[in-house]
Amino acid sequence: MPKPSISITQQTMADTRVRSAALARDTNETKIQLAINLDGGEFPADTDQRLLSKDEGHASQTSKSQTISINSGIGFLDHMLHALAKHAGWSLALNCKGDLHIDDHHTAEDVCIALGSAFLTALGAPIGLARFGSAYAPLDEALSRAVVDLSNRPFSVIDLGLKREKIGDLSCEMIPHCLQSFAQAARVTIHVDCLRGDNDHHRAESAFKALAVAIRQATTRVAGREGEVPSTKGTLST
Repeated sequence: MPKPSISITQQTMADTRVRSAALARDTNETKIQLAINLDGGEFPADTDQRLLSKDEGHASQTSKSQTISINSGIGFLDHMLHALAKHAGWSLALNCKGDLHIDDHHTAEDVCIALGSAFLTALGAPIGLARFGSAYAPLDEALSRAVVDLSNRPFSVIDLGLKREKIGDLSCEMIPHCLQSFAQAARVTIHVDCLRGDNDHHRAESAFKALAVAIRQATTRVAGREGEVPSTKGTLST
């Protein structure tokens, strides 16, 4: 299989830099364009403006602090990524054209790989950050827990206990795989569990919301720790 073609641009500058990135990822299976700002606000200057078109985004929301426009081609995946971006505090624009005539696997997986890659680039070196984050999030009867470590050690443990075959057009087996793909590409450790819940939509959505809040906590800049590496090892780059 040919390697994906990926181009990434990043805005940088010290601890106060804008934590944003724009990415294009093209393979024979999917063509993805994505822009992210981990702190909300504006996207990189070279972001393709077509990403911001309301016609392109099936899950769209604009506020004074965030712009979200997502069209993966899979409605329930759009819904989950919308929840993730909203509660993580990101601005996120994403468009994917994938081989959905086959099934949802390549599209769902590649979108989350691209998201993880853009997150990693936008985050930069995890210096002066909280590093760890944990959160619970309910949705009616469902309750999920997420724990995040910006460790540069990609690992994931996902237990959502989903029972349906599909939610909308997204296979339930792909939902934990999406989170695993994100963690691998973002080079983070995540543990995400749904502790209880009867409705699979609620179970999945509460999990994404818990992860969002945990990520927001982990990526928070800590006053007084500017320039410090949050590790006894002295580095999180190796």
